[in-house]
Amino acid sequence: MNFAFIGQEADPYLDWNDLAAAIEAEHSRPRAKIGDTFLYQDPNTLLSRSALIEGLGIAVKSATVFPGNPADGKPMIGGAVSLFSAQDGHLEAILDFHLVTKWKTAADSLLAAKKLAPPDTSSILIVGAGTVGRNLVSAYRAGFPDAAISIWNRSQDKASAMADELGLTAVRDLADAVNAADVISMATMSTEPLLQGAWLRPGQHVDCIGAYRPDMREVDDGALLRSRVFVDSFDTTLDHIGELKIPLAAGTIDRSHVLADYYDIGAFSRQSPDDITLFKNGGGAHLDLMTSKYILDCWNAR
Repeated sequence: MNFAFIGQEADPYLDWNDLAAAIEAEHSRPRAKIGDTFLYQDPNTLLSRSALIEGLGIAVKSATVFPGNPADGKPMIGGAVSLFSAQDGHLEAILDFHLVTKWKTAADSLLAAKKLAPPDTSSILIVGAGTVGRNLVSAYRAGFPDAAISIWNRSQDKASAMADELGLTAVRDLADAVNAADVISMATMSTEPLLQGAWLRPGQHVDCIGAYRPDMREVDDGALLRSRVFVDSFDTTLDHIGELKIPLAAGTIDRSHVLADYYDIGAFSRQSPDDITLFKNGGGAHLDLMTSKYILDCWNAR
């Protein structure tokens, strides 16, 4: 059977709001079965993440991480997503790793923000001026077209350059910028909390993306304790990512403090205008599968 190879040329056919809606709809299916495999050859790594969703399909997302490549002018990360049919298991498509990761990561956070952010959101702060931060600008502009977006980064020069390129406002004082924003989106590689709960005010929404290892955190205990906490998937966050794994192990919060994941998306709501909500974007192969299927459908319909 023929299969499609889909690269960056698919990007213009995709829509942030449509993908967020597709991710929401796909969570009405049975809970995904997921599995991760790591192979190491110091200093290189092969990471494969797989998911199976009844009625939707099967995906295997594999990435190579070769830290020495940039010194030779080569990309550090390479990879692809193999998408298989739910009906008979045949290979439907091979999709570019970076295309799928871009759309999956930012749309994941956009969906939560559309459910949890204050309805009159007028200001969004993105913390981190890397690739994910850039993608978030595009996603949040689609979901909140009337909101002003500002950027903070440890390197002020990098924040200023991104602001000039994308028409943002670069801010210098993180505490003041956090307090002023309706939505704060964290997209850093920090292992120590950057955002302090004392900086938050009633009515805000915090989106945590950057932490993905057991030793990584972007927000402190105070932020968690002041917030109504949601995740995209219990399976990929609670026991795997330091943002929640560390405070759960320490007894700072208990399991009941994490209110719902996307399989109970009806619970993603504000109970009061003064609620502070916090969403942990943990990713996972099931979201790569949902995103890959969406991309394939858009590509076929172009």
